[in-house]
Amino acid sequence: MTAISTVLTDIEGTTTSIEFVTETLFPYARAHLAGFLVAQRSSHAVQRIRAEVERLADRHALSDDDLVGTLEAWMNADRKAPPLKELQGLIWAEGYASGQLVGHVYEDAAAALRDWHTAGLSLYVFSSGSERAQRLLFAHSRAGDLGSLFSGHFDTRVGSKQSAASYRAIAERIGCAPAAILFLSDVSSELDAAAAAGMQTTWVVRHSREVVDARHARVRSLGEVQVRR
Repeated sequence: MTAISTVLTDIEGTTTSIEFVTETLFPYARAHLAGFLVAQRSSHAVQRIRAEVERLADRHALSDDDLVGTLEAWMNADRKAPPLKELQGLIWAEGYASGQLVGHVYEDAAAALRDWHTAGLSLYVFSSGSERAQRLLFAHSRAGDLGSLFSGHFDTRVGSKQSAASYRAIAERIGCAPAAILFLSDVSSELDAAAAAGMQTTWVVRHSREVVDARHARVRSLGEVQVRR
């Protein structure tokens, strides 16, 4: 088996509890959505987001209320729309800066990430959350600033997490053979796609689901991950 030089990790359910995202981050973004759009209406970032929402919704000149309504509907549907993800990242940035938000990272995940970085492994993230949101979470985590451990971040702009093409594109951008990359996730379909692209995989099953899948190594925490070097 090829030695591992790079670890590519998911966030939700892997390094971070799903509940932090669903019960803290998403409600915070929803509560501050309308106020942020009004306060930042003239900013380049919000104008760009508005234009992209109108394009994706096939609507023109959305009013503020219609813009908020469209974004809230996308949130309700858990739509992975890039402008929504970007807007959430901007709102969360204010929350982290004010101290109202502190990123959740499992203790075992923080320890493993630090150990791998010290050992010389390159660390990357691939998550459906925007690159900005990823950086914020790790930079303002309850385990301290983990942001400097990572060499790069990827979100769904590179492609679907269920598509092998996305993982091939990531390997190409990193400049690393897929076989030398270990992908960590709690979602089997993502692991299947990464494996199809030639990556090594580990399924992080933190809770009591009894799942047998010979295609992927299986661990309860990142402290159990075996990294062949």
